[in-house]
Amino acid sequence: MNIVRSWREQKIMLKIWFPVLRDQDFLFEPGEREHMLDRLAAKLSKTRAELETVFAELQLY
Repeated sequence: MNIVRSWREQKIMLKIWFPVLRDQDFLFEPGEREHMLDRLAAKLSKTRAELETVFAELQLY
């Protein structure tokens, strides 16, 4: 996947697409990115593969 958007832009877009998400859902300590992604997937009732698809779609807009 070619990442063209900053993490800040991706967070904003995700919060627009999924209003249930809040800023605190995106917080993570260095080395804990995978845990944050697991929490996002659980909160959105998506698998990690589905979540990766959402991130890929973000790059198209």
